[in-house]
Amino acid sequence: IFCHLSKEFSSTLSTTAVGTVTSRVTRNGNAVEEKKSFNHEDLAGDRGMIDDIFDETYREKEGPKPPLRYVWRNIILMSLLHLGAIFALMLIPSAKIQTLAWAVLCFLLSALGITAGSHRLWSHRSYKATLPLRIFLTIANSMAFQNDIYEWVRDHRVHHKFSETDADPHNAMRGFFFSHIGWLLVRKHPDVIEKGQKLDLSDIKADKVVMFQRRYYKPSVVLLCFTLPTVVPWYFWDESIIISFFIPAILRYTIGLNATWLVNSAAHMFGNRPYDQNINPRENPLVSLGALGEGFHNYHHTFPYDYSTSEFGWRFNLTTAFIDLMCLLGLASDRKKVSKEVILARKMRTGDGSHKSG
Repeated sequence: IFCHLSKEFSSTLSTTAVGTVTSRVTRNGNAVEEKKSFNHEDLAGDRGMIDDIFDETYREKEGPKPPLRYVWRNIILMSLLHLGAIFALMLIPSAKIQTLAWAVLCFLLSALGITAGSHRLWSHRSYKATLPLRIFLTIANSMAFQNDIYEWVRDHRVHHKFSETDADPHNAMRGFFFSHIGWLLVRKHPDVIEKGQKLDLSDIKADKVVMFQRRYYKPSVVLLCFTLPTVVPWYFWDESIIISFFIPAILRYTIGLNATWLVNSAAHMFGNRPYDQNINPRENPLVSLGALGEGFHNYHHTFPYDYSTSEFGWRFNLTTAFIDLMCLLGLASDRKKVSKEVILARKMRTGDGSHKSG
């Protein structure tokens, strides 16, 4: 029913501007154009998500694969970033305890901008967030510096819809290195671009907070990912500017990137598949611990609409605890959850049997 309604909706409405939808109606034989205003919740809140469900009809193109085209700017920048992170590790013994605590806080905030923000809220519409919470998650998302929300959502929906195929941006079938970081060091496969352009992103375009971030993304990253984490320790407790820059900014940013990348790599390769043994994503508790709950990946790809990405609540899942707290405070609502009966039935039908051993 949801899929049918969504297709009906998208066939009769076309987005013309942020928050504006144009429809054509016929009056007395004449076509009249009407403009109706919708916010992002109108477009997304009550429609069924279909662009994060695997497309069984997709077939990879026959013939040789397109040649790899290296993005040398990214290769150089990522190399320098990781060298900076190694240097930062050597500075830890010299850092003040407040600086280390601040770095951890920045990591947690930026991670929530990805997990609770661009992933569970905007990519999967698994819960609803009020304007203050969306603003907070957008700020945290810019601190994370993993592409703006619009681009992150587009790539992630393509990843789910065409998982482990040429149209998957970080296709794990191309190996650990590619799915972890290599996909950012080469040009996208043409199928990724083609399929990404065909997605319905009208709900994202209609969110003015998201589009504001997209418009001012670069200055927001400079301010929130690098300047703010550096200035606070240096100004408030007289930390060395070198330590202030390399630990709360560079090291924290590098760890945040790799924690997210492990969801694309390790959680697609290492672990059991209690929900669906026919797909590649796995349950990986270590990844969940580092990525604030995102490592229950076999569950997540089986039930992408579940706000918790897991059946185990807060276990290894700080993001679920955060969303539950936001609901308690009245800042979030309408959490989508899979019933225990449905989960058990799916385990019995398509799981690898590992759930029986706990």
